[in-house]
Amino acid sequence: MQLKKWLIAIPLAMTMLTGCSLLEKLVYRIDINQGNYIEQEAVNKLKFGMSKEQVRFVLGSPMLVENGYPNTWYFIYHHTEGHKESIQRNLIANFDEQGRLVEVTGDYPLSDAFFESIN
Repeated sequence: MQLKKWLIAIPLAMTMLTGCSLLEKLVYRIDINQGNYIEQEAVNKLKFGMSKEQVRFVLGSPMLVENGYPNTWYFIYHHTEGHKESIQRNLIANFDEQGRLVEVTGDYPLSDAFFESIN
């Protein structure tokens, strides 16, 4: 009788010691993509002086345009793959008062041709 109690108690104790982390890894989690997925090829097409319409054509609609700051566009991409750590990539496009692209910052490098003239 005493042996049966130990045979039940040991696996139960092992499960409690490992916690839910083991069970959590067994449960399937879907990949979650949110925001603007931007490829480096699209960023390479950006040129100094492009209009807002041209930037929207290349990158798509921005994720966020703050009230009071309509000349700053935020392109935010958030990706969570299963049980892995989340990844977030940002791109911020700044326009002048005439609506022309003057600066791009964030996690994507600009092409060497950014300051070349627009054809």
